[in-house]
Amino acid sequence: MDQYLPILLLVVLALGFAIATFTSQRLLGPGGRLNPAKTGPYESGIAPRREPAPRFPVRFYLVAMIFIIFDIEVVFLYPFAVVFHALSLFGFIEMGSFVVVVFLAFAYLISEGALNWGPPKRFGRRTGAPVPRTISSSVRRVSRPGVVSAARPTRPARPQPARPAASAGAAAGPTSSAGVA
Repeated sequence: MDQYLPILLLVVLALGFAIATFTSQRLLGPGGRLNPAKTGPYESGIAPRREPAPRFPVRFYLVAMIFIIFDIEVVFLYPFAVVFHALSLFGFIEMGSFVVVVFLAFAYLISEGALNWGPPKRFGRRTGAPVPRTISSSVRRVSRPGVVSAARPTRPARPQPARPAASAGAAAGPTSSAGVA
C-alpha cells in the first residue's frame, strides 16, 4: 500500500489545483460585471481597423500530426535496423506489426482527405452533354411588382429606385396606361 501513496498524493494535488484554479477564477474574475470599457481594446486604446488574421485550417494540424507520426516511426525503425540480426524473427514480426498499424492510420487519413488542400477533383467521365451558358439558363427572371404569376406564389417586392423621366410625356411612368391607344 505504501508504494501507491505517491500516486494517490499526486492525484489529490492535481484535483486540488484544478478546484483552486476554477474557484479563484469565479471569485476574482469579472463574471457578470462586464461593460464596454472592460471589453474594449486594451493595447494603446486604439480600436482595430480590420479583422484579426483567420484561423489555420484543421488540415494544417493533420499534416503536422502525420509528420510527427512518421518522425516517431523513423526513430523506432533506426534502432531496429541496427540490431536486426539479434532480434531475429520475433523482432521482425513486432516491427512489421508496428509498421502495419502506422500505415493503416496513414491510409485512413489519406482516405479522409487530410492531404487534399485544393478543391475536390472529380475523376472519370461526365455523363450527358455540357449545359450551354445562356441568359435564360443563368439569369433568374423576377416578375414585376403587382403581376401575379401562376407558377409560383408572389412575395412582397423590394422598392425600386426612382428613375428620372426622359421627356415630359413619359412622366406618367411605365405602369400607367394613360395616353396609350
